[in-house]
Amino acid sequence: MRASICCLSSIKPDLLSKLDEIDKAKMTRKHPPLLSQFPFHFEAQTRWDDNDIYGHLNNTVHYRLFDTAVNSFLVQNNVLDFRNSETVYLVIETGCTYFAELAYPDALIVGVGITHLGNSSVRYHTALFKKGGKSAAAAGHFVHVNVDRETRQPLPIDGASRQIFQKITLNQSKIS
Repeated sequence: MRASICCLSSIKPDLLSKLDEIDKAKMTRKHPPLLSQFPFHFEAQTRWDDNDIYGHLNNTVHYRLFDTAVNSFLVQNNVLDFRNSETVYLVIETGCTYFAELAYPDALIVGVGITHLGNSSVRYHTALFKKGGKSAAAAGHFVHVNVDRETRQPLPIDGASRQIFQKITLNQSKIS
């Protein structure tokens, strides 16, 4: 503790002010997105074992729900046949920001939209909402890469799939 006080006292006040500004900028919370921003909705029911020791959904459940909703969109739109397709979509990145607690027995809506459609990759914007709610309890992102099932090498997204993805592509200016 003494070393911390000593070091802080030797820092110039203008530098401390700049560090404080940086800390405040890092701590600025995003606003939760609204359900109306998402073109694809997937209904989900929480389960008894989704709750953790603290009485709310364990953070891993949020990711599982995002994954299920995205893959449901792909299967429903014939973009993915996970048993027989020559290509599959692999997750390479995920992230989540939490705004409110969710817990069993909440019924949920998972919102899905696309924020970037690349040559072989898709970046989804996802969010969890209590059924009947307008503001997200959690919002995330999820990145898929289209790869050859056998070699796992990235492949371009075909034209038919690209057209389906464009149906749920979000206007960047409207993303929270």
